[in-house]
Amino acid sequence: MPPSTEDRLRRIEDKLEIADLVNLYGFVMDERDLDGLPSLFTADAHLTSADGVFDAVGLETIAKTYQGRYDALGATNHFVHSVISRFDDGDPDVAHGLVSGHAEVVREGVTMWVALRYHDVYRRTEQGWRIAAREMGYMYYLPVTDYAETMKSEDRTLVYGDARPADWPSVLHGGDLGWLRAHYTEPA
Repeated sequence: MPPSTEDRLRRIEDKLEIADLVNLYGFVMDERDLDGLPSLFTADAHLTSADGVFDAVGLETIAKTYQGRYDALGATNHFVHSVISRFDDGDPDVAHGLVSGHAEVVREGVTMWVALRYHDVYRRTEQGWRIAAREMGYMYYLPVTDYAETMKSEDRTLVYGDARPADWPSVLHGGDLGWLRAHYTEPA
């Protein structure tokens, strides 16, 4: 049986609320508004990064993680380019998302560019949709002055003082694309 008009309308509203949530994240981060974290994350949220630097569970730990990041940062400016969400067939209160964006940041006094992706899990709460899990990944995170030459390399993450491999495009170093295909193929 096809979904009802009411169900379809709810999905549209859910997608819009999730897109607003993802966009709000950038504003909260740029303004260092740690009090805004409960408007973004579930109480038991899990924040990780593909490079293993982040691994925080729960709002308190996530707040400490972000405060540590803020201590190294000057001005930041986050931009969201796209948000793709798909809903869990077994649970209407869970959705999975892919987010692409970039950020302009000053870290330890160095102006840097960051190309990032988030692999998210969203959960509907009594307060609305929230991020239940977020994994950050970087195509590059580098000083603006190094951009032209570093983009030619596989080691495009220079933020930690050494050259590290980029998290994507994963296909260039044998990565599995199952995570992406889950957003455009029907489940088996």
